[in-house]
Amino acid sequence: MTNSTPVRVFQVATGNLGTEMIGRIRSHPDLDLVGLHCYSPEKIGRDAGEIVGLDSIGVIATGTVDEIIAATPDVLTFHGVFPDEDLYLAVLEAGINIVTTADWITGFHRDTNHPHPSGRRVSELIEEACLRGGSTFYGTGMNPGACQIIGVVQSMDVADIENITVTESVDVSCHHSVDTWKAVGYGRPVDDPTIGDSLRKYTEVFADSVYLMADCFDLELDEVRFTYELGAVTKDVDLGWYHLPEGSLGGSYIRYQGMVDGVARVESHLEWQMTPYTDPSWDIKGCYITQITGDPSIYSKHMIFPKAGVDLSDPSSFASIGMTVTGMPALNSIRQVVAAKPGILTSADMPLRGFAGRFKL
Repeated sequence: MTNSTPVRVFQVATGNLGTEMIGRIRSHPDLDLVGLHCYSPEKIGRDAGEIVGLDSIGVIATGTVDEIIAATPDVLTFHGVFPDEDLYLAVLEAGINIVTTADWITGFHRDTNHPHPSGRRVSELIEEACLRGGSTFYGTGMNPGACQIIGVVQSMDVADIENITVTESVDVSCHHSVDTWKAVGYGRPVDDPTIGDSLRKYTEVFADSVYLMADCFDLELDEVRFTYELGAVTKDVDLGWYHLPEGSLGGSYIRYQGMVDGVARVESHLEWQMTPYTDPSWDIKGCYITQITGDPSIYSKHMIFPKAGVDLSDPSSFASIGMTVTGMPALNSIRQVVAAKPGILTSADMPLRGFAGRFKL
């Protein structure tokens, strides 16, 4: 495949992220959308453009793995909320590469919290399927994913690192994924004793992000420690798409800390608020922050703004930006994933050009 030949892409799912990515794939100079896989029966048989609110694009949604394989795409982009490991294994074994934004960075979290029904580690099964099919599997997103690579790159002019912490400080009310927030406990009474376990189970992919950074630094961790603070909603809040009763979880501060000899060295923090009406509440910065303590020390904000002309009074504009920055690290990596050797690929293995955007000329 030459750089001038578009990569044939088959997309899975048209939720919030998948809806945004249909349009982004269509306008991406490297990519050609050849198929769409949907789980909802009412979407199957309809034009992909129609499903996501665009004009007809001539791609009809299908609903079986056999139809994905029969289309012989170069890569499958998976944008479901949670992984579909049976689909992954079948597609990889058929020789089709996968780039996913669903909960996968190194495999630690999936292996720890979501064992395969066979009892085997999911990462082993995926690696074996890749080797049988000659395919490559890569998971990324904004956070975890690009956020940690931004942090690693920020360290390039530091002589001696004592600690590196990357923080996502965001208002999450624009991320309209009901399943995601139910899973982590938002909307449950803040004194519900199951919330801590839910937060850990469904955010421990951020432990993967700590292991990813440690790998980039050739740092061997003793453990990744998890701690959290909860913000209780101080009055009933109805966001239209999600309801937060008074006293329920509406904000949280989560830390994943990579420890060496009892000292936190590599950290990923999540400063999330769905509403400012929580106790405690946090000073949301609306950006991704890298802090490096060392010689010298670094403080950097990665701030994201809409393109010129976007109506900032429209909440959907911010939702669209959130989906864009989650999905574009996956789309922009595709050509390098297709060119990579078979097996599981992480961002620690990705060449610099795998993180590069594209100019529209």
